[in-house]
Amino acid sequence: MVRRTTPVYDKWHSDGAERTPESVIAAAREAGVNRMLCIGTTLADSEQAIEFAADRDTVWASIGIHPHEAAAHLDSATRARFAALITGGPAKRNVVAIGECGLDYFYTHSPKEAQIALLKFQIELALEHDLPISFHVRQAFDDFWPVFDSYRGANLRGVLHSYTDSMTNLEQAVKRGLYFGVNGIVTFAKNDAQHVIYRTIPQQLLLLETDAPFLTPVPFRGKVCESRHVRVTAEFLAGLRGEHLEDLAATTTANARALFKV
Repeated sequence: MVRRTTPVYDKWHSDGAERTPESVIAAAREAGVNRMLCIGTTLADSEQAIEFAADRDTVWASIGIHPHEAAAHLDSATRARFAALITGGPAKRNVVAIGECGLDYFYTHSPKEAQIALLKFQIELALEHDLPISFHVRQAFDDFWPVFDSYRGANLRGVLHSYTDSMTNLEQAVKRGLYFGVNGIVTFAKNDAQHVIYRTIPQQLLLLETDAPFLTPVPFRGKVCESRHVRVTAEFLAGLRGEHLEDLAATTTANARALFKV
C-alpha cells in the first residue's frame, strides 16, 4: 500500500496572525466559550489531540480517522495503535468521543470500500468503549444509513458534523436520535432551503461547532477559524431561528455536555 506523508485533510492555512494555544483559549473564554473539543482526523493528529488536552482542564479529545484518510489507515497495526489511544495513560480521561469519521463521496480521496471498512471499525470501537461519534457524511447517506442501522440495538449515538444535507436526511437523523453540528456555514449559506434546514433542527438535537481552522463565520471570512467564533455562529443562528441567544447557548451547551460528558 502506498502511504501519504501528508494527509489529504491536512490543509492548515494561516492569516498571518500570531497565535498560541493559550491565546486561542483565552479568546474563547472571553467570548463565553469555556469547553472545547479537539478533533482528530488521522492517527497522528489524534495522538496530538490527546497530548494537547492532557494538560488543559477545559479541553477534551476526540480521536478519529477521516474518510479522506481511510486508505492510509487500513492495516491491522495502524488500527491497533489507534484503538490503544483510548486506554493508554491520561487518554482514558481525555478521550470523550470517536471521530471525525464517516463517508465522503464528494471527493473520494479514499475508495468507498476503505471508507466503509474504517467507519465500521470506528463505530465498533466507540460501542466497545461507550463513546459517542462525530460523523462526517458528505453525499454518502445512501451508504451511511445501512451501515448505521446495522448496529441497531446498540447504544450508537453521535452528531452529524457540519450538517448541510437535505430535509429527508434530517428527518432520518432525528428518528435515530442523532445531533446536528452547525458551524460558520450558516452565516454565509445562500440557499433558502439551507436556511429552512437550520431553522428546522430540533433545539434539543442542536450543537455548535467551528470546524476550525475552516468555515470561519461572516464577518471573519479569510481568517483562521477559532473557538471564539462559536459565539458569532450562535448569534446568527439565534436570529435565524427567532430564538434568544441565551436560550440557544444554554441548550446547545447542555446538549454538548450530555453527548460528550464534558
